[in-house]
Amino acid sequence: MKGSWMPSSESVLGFLRRVRAVTTKELALLRHDRTVLAAVGAQPVVMLLVFGFAMSFEPRRVSWGVLDRSQTPASRQAIERVGTDEAFLSPQRVSGYVEGRDLLQRGTITALVVIPASYRRALEAGDGEVQVLLDGSDPLRAARVGGWIAQLLARPALDPPPPPVELRQEFRWNPTLSDRDFYLPALAGFLLTNLCLSAASLGLVAERENGTWEHLLAQPVRPIELLLGKLLPNVLLSYVGLVMCVLGAGLLYGFWPRGSLIALAVATLPFVLATLGVGVLVSALASNSAQSVFISVFFIMPSFVLSGSMLPYQLMPHGVREFGGIFPLRWFQIIARRIILRGGGLDEVWGPMAVLLAIFGGLLLLIRWRMKPRLG
Repeated sequence: MKGSWMPSSESVLGFLRRVRAVTTKELALLRHDRTVLAAVGAQPVVMLLVFGFAMSFEPRRVSWGVLDRSQTPASRQAIERVGTDEAFLSPQRVSGYVEGRDLLQRGTITALVVIPASYRRALEAGDGEVQVLLDGSDPLRAARVGGWIAQLLARPALDPPPPPVELRQEFRWNPTLSDRDFYLPALAGFLLTNLCLSAASLGLVAERENGTWEHLLAQPVRPIELLLGKLLPNVLLSYVGLVMCVLGAGLLYGFWPRGSLIALAVATLPFVLATLGVGVLVSALASNSAQSVFISVFFIMPSFVLSGSMLPYQLMPHGVREFGGIFPLRWFQIIARRIILRGGGLDEVWGPMAVLLAIFGGLLLLIRWRMKPRLG
């Protein structure tokens, strides 16, 4: 109908044809780009090894010292409980506070356990106390080691033991509080952020540096069609990376998604589009490849830290926590953990998906404003 706001079928088909033409050109270029293809294959492997094996705050091979002023069977049992745990090395015995603090100062030990002379009597009275001095220069490690020692020393040392206080704790979705189970759901977010920004941020810059930007602008395509045509091949690459992350985590660590794979695939698309949008905006703002790489790195590092993927964002101070919400990775790590770790579905992640789509829409407006549709 004449004057209708609905686009005609011819205009829609023309739009799709032009987007397909740009996409076909980008796929042909991508097929011969060995650097990008190698990165897609290598990055998931490297990240699986880093976040599956290396990234862990669980105490391992902890060096510790002990100052035993009690010298009783009860104090020796307490030392043995800590010393026989696989997370701790054999203790270094010290003769006084000065020697123990010196070992802490030099980094020779991480913790110093001080058992007072009245330990046996206090234990019989139900009020046993042990002092633990910790190296607080690494707060995460200090907190884990201190908690581990407290848990080991909390076991009854008297025979017969006093009536215990039973505390029943149930940790849902991660019963062992494994660091690996915390990081692996967000692994795809780390990888896709790297891939999308690396690929998209160099797209328009490379066209300008190769002298083909003016040729593109002279083509009968609108800026939005050019943008979508350049993004679609990267969307395909992103899903290849997602599949590699899911399969790698499952095959190497037995960590499979508990929720729907279809829900994960659908919920990943807004994140990929938003991250690619950031990359294209960077490419539109940068004058050369060096600027593009610098801006991308400047974006990636805060994204990893402030998104809550490496550390819970709930623990961040006000202002910083809210600022982290501008990064697409913040919302994808929520999506990934709800689906992969908790077994949720699309009904539980529609909120973060809506935020990602809003970010993508805002980026499209900025990119359209920045890109000049024609020469001159």
